[in-house]
Amino acid sequence: MLFMVIETFGRDPKAVYRRFREKGRQMPEGLEYVDSWIAADFGRCFQLMRCDDVTLLQRWVSEWCDLAAFEIIPVAPSKDTASAMVEHL
Repeated sequence: MLFMVIETFGRDPKAVYRRFREKGRQMPEGLEYVDSWIAADFGRCFQLMRCDDVTLLQRWVSEWCDLAAFEIIPVAPSKDTASAMVEHL
């Protein structure tokens, strides 16, 4: 499954980058990073992640929750949703 992870950084966004530089993403095996985008004001990060077990996301978030708040949204590619909706239109 794909998940859009919205990270809202705390008071010190630089702390997130320092930890990333020192320790990497700290993802458990089975959690795959797909891509990410940073808001222009450095306040939020939008990450697309893939895994089959949501507890992997929970383990990953536990490594970062002291520096950011997380919203995790299951998502599907638009083309897949459009195909699934064809018979209902």
